Amino acid sequence: MNNRKFALIAVFLVQLIYGLNYTYAKTVINEGYIETFAFVVLRVVGATILFWIFGLFFKKEKIEKKDFVTIFFAALFGVGINMLLFLKGLELTTPIHASVIMTITPVIILILSIFFLDEKLTKLKVFGIILAFSGGVLLTALGNSTRVGDNVALGNLCIFINAISYSIYVIMIKRLTAKYHPFTFIKWLFLFGILFTLPFGYQETLEIQWHTFTPYIWFSVLFVIVGATFGTYLLNPLALNSLKASTVGTFIYLQPVIAGVFAIIMGVDAVSPIKIGAMILIFSGVYLVTKKPKVSI
Repeated sequence: MNNRKFALIAVFLVQLIYGLNYTYAKTVINEGYIETFAFVVLRVVGATILFWIFGLFFKKEKIEKKDFVTIFFAALFGVGINMLLFLKGLELTTPIHASVIMTITPVIILILSIFFLDEKLTKLKVFGIILAFSGGVLLTALGNSTRVGDNVALGNLCIFINAISYSIYVIMIKRLTAKYHPFTFIKWLFLFGILFTLPFGYQETLEIQWHTFTPYIWFSVLFVIVGATFGTYLLNPLALNSLKASTVGTFIYLQPVIAGVFAIIMGVDAVSPIKIGAMILIFSGVYLVTKKPKVSI
């Protein structure tokens, strides 16, 4: 198998894992086995241990002291705010809503790049931004859930802020990825992430009733920690070694499809005209934003 085929399989697996993660994580939280912020702590601490163990098998690189400041703040946005708001939002909204809103991430990254990375803004991209955010507003204002305890508007808002936080993280680590091997700083990123998540979920973690876990819940928890956290951060760098970032980015469209189909099969979500309409708006907007302009000869 050549490197490109392996990279394509890797990036597909990332989206498959993320797509399934919405249902597994929501089930664990909404059925009361683990409180939201306790789940975040388990996710971050578990992944940190795995990254440090895995890091032993890679060539050691020395990180410059000034770069630890960047890693620290990247951990705030990429681990702390990102994961706390993602699982809190997923607790309150539906898998389809959450996965569709997350596809706005490339649009947010573009907007931030305009201010911080001198990205040029075109009329086509402006129209794309308007379409994508219109879809997000439609989903938040009119979308509903099959679960009585959900608060879709608040959950969608948490997911949206999470997407902004993750986008800031992507911008912050852009220089680091060019300077170091991903695992050189990712293990430190998650170690710092413990500092931001532990205060929120420490007490909830102590209250977990481990003896009540069913085999399915154990599997779901391990899937979120090993698969959706450690596994995705492991596979993404491997994919980026052989594929363009833009190619990897287009695979994000698979998330709502996988998340939606799996959530419907598992009975935790349902399709509606509002969700389909919002999905079309967001997908169209993201496509226009990520579309490369034709070069005239």
